[in-house]
Amino acid sequence: MKIGIYGQFYHENAGHYIGQLLNLLDEKNVEVLIEEDFLQMIHDHNSIQKEYRQFSAFEELDNTFDLFFSIGGDGTILKSINYIRNLNIPIVGINTGRLGFLATIQKEQIESTLNEILEKKFTLSPRSVLTIETNTKEQDPVFSQIALNEIAVSRRNTTSMITVDTWLNDQFLTSYWADGLIIATPTGSTGYSLSCGGPVITPDADSLVITPIAPHNLNARPLVIRDGTRIKLKVSGREKTHLVSMDSRIATLENDTEIIISKAPYCINFVELTEDSFLNTLRKKLLWGEDKRN
Repeated sequence: MKIGIYGQFYHENAGHYIGQLLNLLDEKNVEVLIEEDFLQMIHDHNSIQKEYRQFSAFEELDNTFDLFFSIGGDGTILKSINYIRNLNIPIVGINTGRLGFLATIQKEQIESTLNEILEKKFTLSPRSVLTIETNTKEQDPVFSQIALNEIAVSRRNTTSMITVDTWLNDQFLTSYWADGLIIATPTGSTGYSLSCGGPVITPDADSLVITPIAPHNLNARPLVIRDGTRIKLKVSGREKTHLVSMDSRIATLENDTEIIISKAPYCINFVELTEDSFLNTLRKKLLWGEDKRN
């Protein structure tokens, strides 16, 4: 078996669990490659003695990998998908952060669940992702990557609202007058979109949600659409530029830039243990429907 491991940060309270994971994988004779920056962090903290092979980019991985471990919080999972893209390598999220909504297991569960994961006693939860194109001549590297949660446009260096002209499959929808606009996948429906009043969408739904950020036109409500819809946006406002974000990556665009958002032709697979499900996670981590009267 061959596994890739990625992490953004080295949390002091997670050092024990990182060492535990690597030792257990070593005992199982699993071939392990670690992202080079994360490997350097581990060495800097003297967490391991063994030398490991490393990788630094998507091009260094291939479909011979059986699993990809993301160690950290949800932000780490969002970044880890850029190493996987269309390689169809399942992600195992190990939460060493706070909520860890997207994680497969908590760090305290590594020892009790690792055998189950290595023996592939799990199901896969396919997650749709978004791509973005613009008509700018100099393409920012951010646009060569995908978004698992959402793509959003928002105001920049101003307290004034922006206008976001929106088309669906080349048919004009409306002009949103707001602080911004979010295009979220079902996975992202529990993130930024939810905090702006958007609905929760189950991961198996073939849908996207368009959620305005603090709209001034109060009849502008979140809109659920088919995920095969081609979305075109154009932003205007008092400032000459605006921001576009893909999950945690941000770039600046000139106003009136044509932005095309569409579903990628592949999915990202999350490992889901048999006793867990999206609905269980909703109840457990978002306290869905909790009422003290019950």
